[in-house]
Amino acid sequence: MRITGFRTLTTVHEWGRAVGDANGVFADGGVPVPIIMVDTDEGITGIGLGPHAHVNAVFPAIEGQDPRGVAALYDRMLRQTFKAGHAGGVFGTIGALDTALWDIKAQAAGEPLWRMLGGRDRTVPAYASGLDISLTDDELASVYKGYAERGLRAAKLKGGLDVDDDLRRLLLVRDVLAAAHGAGRPALMLDANECWTRKQAVRHVREIERGLDLTWVEEPVRRWDAEGLAAVSRGVQASVATGENLTGLEQFRPLVAAGAVDVVQTAAVWGITHFLRVAALAHAYDLPVSPIGTTPIGLLHAATAVPNHISSELQDLAPPVGVSVDVSVEDGAFVLGDSPGLGLAIDEAAVAASARYVDGNNPATPNVRPAAAGRRLLAATHAPATAASSRNEVVR
Repeated sequence: MRITGFRTLTTVHEWGRAVGDANGVFADGGVPVPIIMVDTDEGITGIGLGPHAHVNAVFPAIEGQDPRGVAALYDRMLRQTFKAGHAGGVFGTIGALDTALWDIKAQAAGEPLWRMLGGRDRTVPAYASGLDISLTDDELASVYKGYAERGLRAAKLKGGLDVDDDLRRLLLVRDVLAAAHGAGRPALMLDANECWTRKQAVRHVREIERGLDLTWVEEPVRRWDAEGLAAVSRGVQASVATGENLTGLEQFRPLVAAGAVDVVQTAAVWGITHFLRVAALAHAYDLPVSPIGTTPIGLLHAATAVPNHISSELQDLAPPVGVSVDVSVEDGAFVLGDSPGLGLAIDEAAVAASARYVDGNNPATPNVRPAAAGRRLLAATHAPATAASSRNEVVR
């Protein structure tokens, strides 16, 4: 079997409401989803969800190769970008191609990827994550009732702009989940998306911890700040979760060595081989791993085969436009199907007919860091909704 070519397209994840974090929001609920499809001479096509802006530079590393040699081809792609480096969108392109290769390998074997990777149980524990910073309290309660109806008993909220708002919203979601399931305490997490300084992070989380038990705080300071993340971890009771924006084992090593991460995360767009390697590194230090991202299907399959998976992020309950996924959500967990490979299918006609352009680099979106992030003094009066409000937010 040989790799013969690739195709790219971009669809949209339509949330039906505003979604975002402390850095900004997609006000109309549309989030771009890039896709790479890798073709072979035996008619098997693999699918990877992730950036494809750099695919013309990376693809020569795997063109004409047998796609089943995935691990070696992953390293070959890394070497392809040796001089320029493989961070950011380049790493995302490598991850999307890597995911597509794993899809091909499992399809060729006639097995779902979770089984081929050595997983025993198709069930992957999940937590709810609504990208919910701009929601009113009523909207927040309604969204998390929907998650609770699927059995979710853990939730991660976006926050970081106002400690009183964050505490109120966390308590509201705690009550929603508790009311749906009766006994037991729901697990609650807060994601600040790198919007604090070290001292802001400790003060903010300590204040919240006076009112509730916080399971983890996510990305409290900048992703590469090993000393700062370690200081936050020592200063609060909650675990520190981070890693979704780190690209390559070399970026994880200093954090793990410094005791800067308690829950190791990887983003779905960085690929399966990356996740497996990060999970092995984390396991060596007795640290749990947790996949992050919309439609994290590839990492769900991989999670069944690692011993230190704790829970995977469940964002929207519906997939992007034109994408179907052989996975269900039952009793608070993803349940993977028996379709060979990833269980992903792309309706290219539906994508072409329904998808619309979304500017992911608009200053109002979460993809662009506000100028005042990390040096605000007072609490924000509202969640970010426009480019102007993103520039004017302050936090205590």
